[in-house]
Amino acid sequence: MCRVDAPPQRSYTHSRWIRSELESVPCSATRTVTRRIPLSTRTYHSTGAVSFSTKGEYGVRLMAQLARRFGTGPASLTDIAEQESLPRAYLEQLVISLRDANLVQSTRGAHGGYELTRAPEQIRMGEVLRALEGPIAPMICASDDTVHTTCERTGYCTVNFLWIRVRDAIIGALDSMTLADLLPVPARLGQLNKPILAALTDLSAGAAISSTSATAD
Repeated sequence: MCRVDAPPQRSYTHSRWIRSELESVPCSATRTVTRRIPLSTRTYHSTGAVSFSTKGEYGVRLMAQLARRFGTGPASLTDIAEQESLPRAYLEQLVISLRDANLVQSTRGAHGGYELTRAPEQIRMGEVLRALEGPIAPMICASDDTVHTTCERTGYCTVNFLWIRVRDAIIGALDSMTLADLLPVPARLGQLNKPILAALTDLSAGAAISSTSATAD
């Protein structure tokens, strides 16, 4: 067996890495034979169909972390950045959009930070992605923004129907999920049990007051 000791060759085509590696093949003592085995054999000329940017990806991860901490007070962006291995400076930019959309609120001070304005089960993922990415629009002619720019072909284009169906499918998927759906099961159960625990606490307090009044009488 012969092998050429060389690192994997990498080439960059638009947004995708195409890698090839060298494989050992039988050869004679005086002949070197190498064969490249492509790990990806197809190139693409875009970032992918209907893809979200890092604003959407990192922003959703940020919101999921805030959902896990809901009810415990403001959370530090530094802690979240370390937990998610994300740049803190980038998170600082994302929370501006989330705050403008009234999804998060900030608290200043030594123990300040960010927290959700509503319970995780009350925040739909469609709200989150629109705040981070803007209107859901697989094509310019199929935006869910009522004031979007219209295409010059709108009046007679028959392809528009496809993009509207794609848009509606994406919106339906996003709006059918809430932040609570992204929580681990134990954390999700804890969020659901909070109202029950609060009600039990109120009942216990009421019973204690009644007992005290009865004793005094």
